[in-house]
Amino acid sequence: MAGIIEFSGTVLTGPDRERQGLWSVDGRLTFHRPATTPDVVLDGWVLPGFVDAHCHIGLGPGGAVPDEVAEEQARTDRDAGTLLVRDAGGASDTRWLQQRHDMPRLIRAGRHIARSRRYLRDFAVEVEPDGLVEAVRKQARAGDGWVKLVGDWIDRGAGDLAPSFPDAVVRDAVQAAHDEGARVTAHCFAEDTLDQMLDAGIDCIEHATGLLPRHLPRLAGQGVPIVPTLINIDTFPDIARQAESKFPRYAAHMRALWERRAERVLEAFEAGVTIYAGTDAGSVIRHGRIADEILALHRAGLPPAAALDAACWGARSWLGAGGISEDASADVVVCREDPREVPTTVASLTNVVLRGELIR
Repeated sequence: MAGIIEFSGTVLTGPDRERQGLWSVDGRLTFHRPATTPDVVLDGWVLPGFVDAHCHIGLGPGGAVPDEVAEEQARTDRDAGTLLVRDAGGASDTRWLQQRHDMPRLIRAGRHIARSRRYLRDFAVEVEPDGLVEAVRKQARAGDGWVKLVGDWIDRGAGDLAPSFPDAVVRDAVQAAHDEGARVTAHCFAEDTLDQMLDAGIDCIEHATGLLPRHLPRLAGQGVPIVPTLINIDTFPDIARQAESKFPRYAAHMRALWERRAERVLEAFEAGVTIYAGTDAGSVIRHGRIADEILALHRAGLPPAAALDAACWGARSWLGAGGISEDASADVVVCREDPREVPTTVASLTNVVLRGELIR
């Protein structure tokens, strides 16, 4: 049962805002010292729990995983400091995890929606264009305010990446989701897919490896954030190597997208595009790697505070979750050093507190 925790170090309430004096009382944060002696005192730099904005709990290399595996995935993320997950498409129903107070908070997008035979087997609901709108409506109702489209994948006939669905159908599908009160995000590797999604009124872009200068003012002007998943993009050379003999054009395209990955993220940041951190854990990427993604964003050129914001204060606000404020849920992490000065400290957290319970 949650008691009283005192945080005796510096409390970061924003990328450039800090204060002293924070307590967790029965699972809620307060800036007012309680009359009762705390059960435990934690010292260090205190931040809101991290957000993994692109994660797949309940998904493995072959599709859906047993509940015990999904639980272990969620626990691994939690122990690494990820206390809020936007699950960007799952193959199994993980609503039961939302009832577990010892697990990260979970915002589900329902199942991916992909073109028939144009995505990883057993990952997605697969439809032809005439079934996309109805599939979107169904997943909007099944999720927690998000729908995930697979915007492009290899077209084996063309031998390269190509949009999954026609432009007009995508526009209708995005509108259908909005009519259901849901936001839409899309897996986008290629350049032309970004134009299609922006024309359709998309709400978020995953991966965004095809970013070109023409996209930047549109992303910024339309308020569409990107989730680059840089640690997943690092797998592109392996994908290209495996595809080389059968699809050389596709392999060359994937290598080119990989080579400019950091440059494109920095260009987006400098153009005012909002960036959030996501690991894409759940198939080839193992869980618990949010620190690696934060550090990858920093290596791409984002200042440390901006890379943190992508997984912390800004990401929480975007998803409608509390940060560090009076009476917010006590979901925080504690670093040994100031992560704005020593970014690598996020990889070795001193403490993790979820709903006022000391996890570690």
